[in-house]
Amino acid sequence: MTIISTLITGMAMTLSLAAAQDSTTTNEPDSAELARRAFARASVMSVHLPEEADTLDTDQPDIKVILYNNYTWRFIKNPDSVMNSNVFSEYWDEHNVNPYQMPTDSLPAIWTVWICDSLGQYHCPHSTEVYSGFGFRHGRKHQGVDLPLHTGDPVHAAFDGKVRISAYVRGYGNLIVLRHENGLETFYGHLSQRNVESGDWVHAGKVIGLGGSTGRSTGPHLHFETRYRGFAFDPRWLIDFPSGTLRHRLFTLKKRYFNPSSKYVQTDDDEDIILEGEEADRLRAEEERKAAEAAAIKYHKIRNGETLYSIARKYGTTVGALCRLNGLKETSVIRAGKSIRVR
Repeated sequence: MTIISTLITGMAMTLSLAAAQDSTTTNEPDSAELARRAFARASVMSVHLPEEADTLDTDQPDIKVILYNNYTWRFIKNPDSVMNSNVFSEYWDEHNVNPYQMPTDSLPAIWTVWICDSLGQYHCPHSTEVYSGFGFRHGRKHQGVDLPLHTGDPVHAAFDGKVRISAYVRGYGNLIVLRHENGLETFYGHLSQRNVESGDWVHAGKVIGLGGSTGRSTGPHLHFETRYRGFAFDPRWLIDFPSGTLRHRLFTLKKRYFNPSSKYVQTDDDEDIILEGEEADRLRAEEERKAAEAAAIKYHKIRNGETLYSIARKYGTTVGALCRLNGLKETSVIRAGKSIRVR
């Protein structure tokens, strides 16, 4: 009975956080909105999970419970449900490092991405000081960070995701690319061993490979990249590698970060980053609303013999509504061949 009560309590807390994430912003934030902002700003330490013992269904098909061999448990999203998302079918290529090949002007200037929501987990791929950062190196773009390790050291999946590439790739050596539900991809290069195959679903913290020095490498290290739609940005915007901490659950991604010269710089506006992202979301929602309204506008080309009354009846509206849309009077004469707005 105690186990059941604990599961129910945990489920309630988890779903409360998920609901808080979906709450809308008002001028006077309610408690759920304040909770969501606090949750979004919170940094996340690496999860260290024991070996799985069993998986249980819940009354919600999209959520499962994992039981571990040390008698602990946690909720997870059902991988079968998650993998039905278009993110795991569109631009899916098990060989091409960048299957997107899209121009930067196809992306907004700023948008927000949930990195680790209330049902997600995080694990630092390899916690250490960065010895070679993102940017230009010897006149060439270095699209990730290099993390020193010993050959054979475990390399962990940073987040839950599906393996898109597990292959030997020129330059990268043994490479694993994971695609995540939020559209981000993480790259793990120069491995001595790959433990997963393309199409596998992995949880955060799983040892997906072992460190090495394959490919274009001068010594054992992990080359780690974060990309969105094929565009790389400095992983240190997300992860503090020396401490292994995820900087925040909700990330404000800016298009300028894709510039190879745009390295992570700690700023004083971390507290405002969520509000900035929310403002961008509101502006985007307003643009989408206007676009939807424009798409809903409909015109009718007047035919011989038609009247305002017959046109209104055809489109299920009123003569008064047609007059307001077109600046007409009910006594106005309409002529065949002209167009009239009906919605």
